Amino acid sequence: MVRRMRRLAAVTAGAVAAVLLSLTSVEVARAAPKTPPAGVDITGHGLAEPLRLRAETHPAHVVAVIEQVNHRGLVRQSGGPKKADLGPKYTVVVLAGDAPKQTYDLYPKAVGGPRVYRPAKQPDRKVSAAWYLGRVSMSETLRTAGVPLERTYEAVSGGVGGGERIIPEEALNPAQDINEAFSDLRRLLLLNVAVVMVITLGLAGIALLIRRRTH
Repeated sequence: MVRRMRRLAAVTAGAVAAVLLSLTSVEVARAAPKTPPAGVDITGHGLAEPLRLRAETHPAHVVAVIEQVNHRGLVRQSGGPKKADLGPKYTVVVLAGDAPKQTYDLYPKAVGGPRVYRPAKQPDRKVSAAWYLGRVSMSETLRTAGVPLERTYEAVSGGVGGGERIIPEEALNPAQDINEAFSDLRRLLLLNVAVVMVITLGLAGIALLIRRRTH
């Protein structure tokens, strides 16, 4: 009788542990943040309607345009050029899925080379306004993406225009979404620990009851 009770307790503990493990795996998978696909909207001179590019249909163009506004690879300026020297303006909005995350003004024909302006007012936050020297490949990148610009033969690598093509982390893996996912995961783990403790105490009580009955 005692052996049967012990075997029953062991089987019960194993079954409960297996169920908890499977539930934990499912919840962790649900809590894992899904990276929304990147995209860009371009408006400006010569465009009758916004040029909408998405990673699913135009992956190379989306990456190339986002590279132009990746301020981590650009040289910041203390001040911007004169308005008369800027030339045509094109506004690029970077999206994560359908949500706008960043906006920049591009001036591919500015005197002295392309310029990038980051407005202080961003779609989901506020930052300090900043001017950057643009990449020398800006005009060709916009043209191949669909912006009506004349073809140029400027260098497309090296100097300011070079560098590895990188999609900004803010656009693909939003910090807010990651924090929420970790918060949910933390609550799930605490709940699992509490359940395991209750089961452990229950099994200990059963073992103590069996021991008393055997004496």
